Amino acid sequence: MVSAEQLRFRKGDLIAIAAVIVIALAVLLCFLPRNSDEPVYAQIYLNGQLVKTVALDQDQSFVIEDRYRNEITVSGGNISITAADCPGQDCVHSGSIHAPGRVLVCLPNGLEIRVLSGEADVDFVVG
Repeated sequence: MVSAEQLRFRKGDLIAIAAVIVIALAVLLCFLPRNSDEPVYAQIYLNGQLVKTVALDQDQSFVIEDRYRNEITVSGGNISITAADCPGQDCVHSGSIHAPGRVLVCLPNGLEIRVLSGEADVDFVVG
């Protein structure tokens, strides 16, 4: 039979539990979305060339054509590819994006939509 003395938490156990909680909270804070007053916009590239920049706070709809036709819609701060005549239509099924750093692509048409903010975001630091 196990005695009550053996079932109690020891000082080291409590320190380990506290350390795990602190590390978990720190990781959570790193991945929480940051609210910014900077304007959010999208850059639209066709075959690697910038063809249009749109603000996500202005609702609009337009078409980009090359090998295929993509209808792009900006609504409620989100941008999405709402219609396309490319095979598979994966770009249409990708949904909408609004957060800086997110990307939508239509590979058959060579279309890429990047959401950015007015901030100078750092993606990687090397060295």
